[in-house]
Amino acid sequence: MKPEEIRKLDAYFKRQFQNPNLQVKARPRKDDSAEVYIGDEFLGIVFKDEDDGDYNFSMAILDVDLG
Repeated sequence: MKPEEIRKLDAYFKRQFQNPNLQVKARPRKDDSAEVYIGDEFLGIVFKDEDDGDYNFSMAILDVDLG
């Protein structure tokens, strides 16, 4: 993803979830997606759908995290 896209997504996540600790970061060796964090905690990945220009956020929730 381009740095401008990452900045826009970063601002969107912070605003949407009302959490200034959220961060969207470029992925090493990948340019089709970005990583989402709260502080040092990895939350998920944002992918851009090149066909329609939309973004998709994917977050895995482990069973052990629910208990």
